[in-house]
Amino acid sequence: MDRIIEFTNNHPLLVAGTMMMALTVIFYELRTRTRGLIAVGTAQAVQLINGGARVIDVRDQERFNAGHIVGALRAVPEEIETDKRLKKNRPIIVVCDNGINSGRCIDKLRTAGFESAYSLRGGLAAWQQDNLPLVSDEKS
Repeated sequence: MDRIIEFTNNHPLLVAGTMMMALTVIFYELRTRTRGLIAVGTAQAVQLINGGARVIDVRDQERFNAGHIVGALRAVPEEIETDKRLKKNRPIIVVCDNGINSGRCIDKLRTAGFESAYSLRGGLAAWQQDNLPLVSDEKS
């Protein structure tokens, strides 16, 4: 035990750095596990959609028009928690390009009381990778 105290006294920056790294890893792991509860894969998303879930696409209008999930509504990420089209008693799946922006939107929705709000894990890229259908609003 004396050697640990001696080492700590002789190398305070090394000990502080190690402690910060350990705390960062713990925080990251806890956050990842929490995100797992609010993110759904494509198969789960299809089940939720078939059960009546509302799909909200938070990408920009141009990308939305190029291709989106059937029945999806486009929403602005900054105003998603106040969108009048969303009902707190209906499941919501938020979609973006890769799942990062939708995760931020889920945090806002959950804080606003939307308990059944989920992010599509991997975003529209995962949806396309699984060869699931998209519709386009682009004019030819």
